[in-house]
Amino acid sequence: MIQEQKDKTAIGQQQYPLLSGIKSPADLKKLSVAQLPFLCDEIREYLISCLSVNPGHFGSSMGAVDIIVALHYVFDTPRDRIVFDVGHQAYSHKLLTGRYQAFLTQRKKNGISGFPFPFESEYDSFVCGHAGNSISAALGMAIADMNTPGEEDRKTVALIGDASIGNGLAFEGLNNASQNPNNLLIILNDNEMSIDDNVGALHRYLSEMSTSAGYNRLRFKLYGLFRKWGLIEDKGKGLVLRFNNALKSLVARQQNIFEGLNIRYFGPFNGNDVTKIVKILQDIKEMKGPRILHLHTRKGKGYAAAENNPAPWHAPGKFDPDTARRQSEAVSTDGVPLWQDVFGDTLVELAGKNESIVGITAAMPTGTSMNKMACYPHRMFDVGISEGHAITFAGGLAAAGKRPFVAVYSSFLQRGFDNIIHDVAIQGLPVTFCIDRAGIVGEDGVTHHGIFDMSYLRIIPGLKVAAPMDCETLRNIMSSSLEWSGPLAIRYPRGKADSARWKTPFAKVEPGKSRLLHESSDSRIAVLSVGPIGFEVSKVLEHLQTEGLSADHYDMIWVKPLDEDALRLISEKYAGIVTVEDGCVDGGFGSAVDQWFERNRKSVRIINLGIPDRWIYQGTVAELRAECGFDSKGIHDAVAALYNELSNADNQKNQHSPAL
Repeated sequence: MIQEQKDKTAIGQQQYPLLSGIKSPADLKKLSVAQLPFLCDEIREYLISCLSVNPGHFGSSMGAVDIIVALHYVFDTPRDRIVFDVGHQAYSHKLLTGRYQAFLTQRKKNGISGFPFPFESEYDSFVCGHAGNSISAALGMAIADMNTPGEEDRKTVALIGDASIGNGLAFEGLNNASQNPNNLLIILNDNEMSIDDNVGALHRYLSEMSTSAGYNRLRFKLYGLFRKWGLIEDKGKGLVLRFNNALKSLVARQQNIFEGLNIRYFGPFNGNDVTKIVKILQDIKEMKGPRILHLHTRKGKGYAAAENNPAPWHAPGKFDPDTARRQSEAVSTDGVPLWQDVFGDTLVELAGKNESIVGITAAMPTGTSMNKMACYPHRMFDVGISEGHAITFAGGLAAAGKRPFVAVYSSFLQRGFDNIIHDVAIQGLPVTFCIDRAGIVGEDGVTHHGIFDMSYLRIIPGLKVAAPMDCETLRNIMSSSLEWSGPLAIRYPRGKADSARWKTPFAKVEPGKSRLLHESSDSRIAVLSVGPIGFEVSKVLEHLQTEGLSADHYDMIWVKPLDEDALRLISEKYAGIVTVEDGCVDGGFGSAVDQWFERNRKSVRIINLGIPDRWIYQGTVAELRAECGFDSKGIHDAVAALYNELSNADNQKNQHSPAL
């Protein structure tokens, strides 16, 4: 069945007569408005065919098809700009902007990105992958155009979801949009759903808000007439707008948060009615001043399984289009858990013994397994897409005597860097950051790789940073941390852990202590690894023994504090060292080892393996590790090259030594 669906994507004009003829938005504009609903149907059929065999972000892209078709139909892209927020919903945008055939390669190595990316297309106006940046970026573009001769008539549209608009950066953008002259149009795609259910007062407000579209149209027409008759000028617009907003609130007995910011509000309208959206956009396209268009859409629109159960269909993986059976639903027979489940189950177990433990997540309870803490509903907090707030909130809890565990993806933790320093570390508060999706994550690509955390966390005074190799060590660090003071970060990757036998009795872990996993009597090389990449190292060293080469293996566990006792021993015992990490070499674990040897004036040849100083794009984890040179082959070649280098140096030394 999956092969049949894959073949359908190649049928082209027969299967998708409208879509296959669109090479750019100029071709889209040749269609009549009456044809647009049929185009939307074709796009959804094509997305189902492609994404069932080449997975991606499904539900949000299906829901936003009508909005994106209408935007490219009404606006003159790429001169007019569409700025996406997160970009989960942008697949139909790619199909309409010359990437119909290339879409078969999306999220693959050397293929197109799963997100809008300016280096990929002139139609992609800004990088997106993390929530909340669209309004700020689009506002910058809109104001720049107003102040550039010849560009004043360019239009800029920010497309943001109801979960993303709750982000603090989005509110900062809204506030600034109300203070500076601009003609920005903000489209709020309200599907009442993020990855998990939306939370917070703003979500409830959007769900309940109802505003008369007729009133908005009448007010705009009256404003135009008043300007024509000379009864009002632009400088008085704000005063009249505030008066109208107050009058409207009085009559409707409801205050509109956007109009309270002096941003014109239209809606809510049906965002899955493409002909209606086209008409509305044509009506408001030339309006001056900031505006927000509120559209209700259905996540997963056009595919019943996704409409009825949107959470697992955010990014469902491979699936059978006819039965809606997801490949990920297959039951694991080996009993090996996901890393995130080891974290979640361990946290629940610890919370059952210690009432001071609380769990915090930023809109990712399922993605981090923090949802397991729902058995303690008053001790689990989902704060929405607000990572900075999550960290400061955790600091407040810790200051009042709680032991917060903050579960967050590595790439999203970057958004709370100052909060970690200012609101947790300076005060030495016992907040534990459980950093999921650490390291290369694969197909989500450059905006989602968790490769920077070790580099920026190890520079913060008083913050301990651990990268356990196995799930038992993760479990034991979590347990032991309850007896430690100060903040702690524990990083672990996406996917399966190492063993089905992980739920063992808790054992004490000492910060800054490593373990020697493999030792041989004649080895002159030590391999130092942190994290689960250590399993790859162990396999490589076993293979090297069959080639007559030996190296010892240390699982360092701690990026900070380093095991200085072990490093002193290593500096005396070995002539060469290879460090291996699933993170940035510059500033990361390897750099920490280099700096220790330099500070202590120890002369040892060191090779650092990890992420090089450049951007790493999409591909499978195996492909990207190979590209970066720390897969099995890369580790093998580095150890073998170092062995040969040391042997050659010994030979040269012997040749130049005087005979006795």
